Amino acid sequence: MTDHGRRGREARRAAPAARKVNYRQLRNPFTPQEIFSADEVAGVHEVALRVLQELGISVLLPEACEILRRAGARVEDDMVRIGRDMVAEALRTAPARMVLRAPNPDFDQDYSAGSVLFTAAGGCPNVSDRINGRRPGDLASYRDAVRLVQGFDAIHKQTVAPEPQDVPIHLRHLAMMEAQLTLGDKPLVVYARGQGQVEQSFELIRTGLSLSDADFAGGIWASTVINSNSPRRLDRPMARGIIDFARAGQMTVITPFCLAGAMAPVTVTGALALQHAEALAGIVLAQMVRPGAPVSYGGFSSNVDMKSGAPAFGTPEHLKMQLGAGQLARHVGLPWRSAAGSAANAADAQGAHENVMGLWGAMLGGATLIIHSAGWLEGGLTFGFEKFITDMEAVQTLAELCAGDSYDPDAFAAIASVEPGGHFFAAPHTMARFEQAFYAPLVADLSNFGSWAAAGAQSAEERATAIWQDRLEHYTPPARGAEIAGRLAAPIAALSAAGGAAPLQD
Repeated sequence: MTDHGRRGREARRAAPAARKVNYRQLRNPFTPQEIFSADEVAGVHEVALRVLQELGISVLLPEACEILRRAGARVEDDMVRIGRDMVAEALRTAPARMVLRAPNPDFDQDYSAGSVLFTAAGGCPNVSDRINGRRPGDLASYRDAVRLVQGFDAIHKQTVAPEPQDVPIHLRHLAMMEAQLTLGDKPLVVYARGQGQVEQSFELIRTGLSLSDADFAGGIWASTVINSNSPRRLDRPMARGIIDFARAGQMTVITPFCLAGAMAPVTVTGALALQHAEALAGIVLAQMVRPGAPVSYGGFSSNVDMKSGAPAFGTPEHLKMQLGAGQLARHVGLPWRSAAGSAANAADAQGAHENVMGLWGAMLGGATLIIHSAGWLEGGLTFGFEKFITDMEAVQTLAELCAGDSYDPDAFAAIASVEPGGHFFAAPHTMARFEQAFYAPLVADLSNFGSWAAAGAQSAEERATAIWQDRLEHYTPPARGAEIAGRLAAPIAALSAAGGAAPLQD
């Protein structure tokens, strides 16, 4: 054996057995991209200020109207007109950096410009997989989704999909909080569906994590997404959610869902101006309730198919709005939330294309939080288990870019060690590093056609089925899961016996 070969084998024996990655906290390596000029961004912001001051926004919760009236807004019935001075004051007090606390401190997240947090699909009433087909979401599937989320470090917050339709709506929040707290230990998500459900969810968090009232108030232990009803309406549950979360010091992600051509003007800048106005209105309400309340700017706008009216994702307009939303968020100095997603009905090429384009739009736009990164089907109607796995390939690829790559001081020596026309397979530099050199695909099959065919010629979707089944089979519960479950048993039983809490109606 040559010295070259012997050194290679020795280097291989000394190398770690498996590649280790850390996707738990990520930073965006890209300079935020701009699609509009500074003057155009200022122009969109100006239009939004005029919308709030001259046209106003309909706020259906009387308490919210009264809070805004006392702060200086003009209120006539449910129409609230918010002046520029109120917007400026809200932007002055809204924090630009926050820390999202997790049951496991290893999963705490910095929430500020430059950080990147991915989440799974949210809000889906249905669930689908190749074994059981498409069906209404149920608690068993929701608990499995929480387990899958727990097993991927590149997903940074808990999931609220598929929503368990088999649990009555007045008890559903209890079952979902119990699953999040006992099956995972990442930052928690609470639906804002009325004061009763929010307060009970907060109670379970305090009890499960053994937090005093001061501990809970002193950290951000839960977040919620607030969707305005475009155009220019904030309904009762969403306004109530902003108030309840602000008073408790928990984070609201104010996110208009403006579909150009349907709920927003058909042009990109017109839709962005409406989105911006509605987001600012929610931010103002939060800051008038409690100056400094944790709040995130949100943008989730796209277009509709003008033939059917169906929402579209991953389109050029979707990406333009993501880049523009990032510019607007930076204009007002706040971290922001974007979203990927897909209108596809299956985990197919359309679904992959739409999701990947949405992920890239959010990344290049400088989004801090990217919701619906994995698993979204049918425009959010269904959580797909295979779709979650195939989307995770793209999410982990972006996580690799965020995790960075160290400079190699041995590059010249590596090149010099191989003669012209040779190869680097057995070079000492390769043998010392190959086991951790490259990202190992989650779903992709890199074998040649013959090997792939001999192994059953499986599609990516078929391979994904085996992957999620294996992940669930080898799921590792969080260290404190059983302990937290023990603390939650009595209060959940008592709250359930008392009837839980009905959601606040629109």
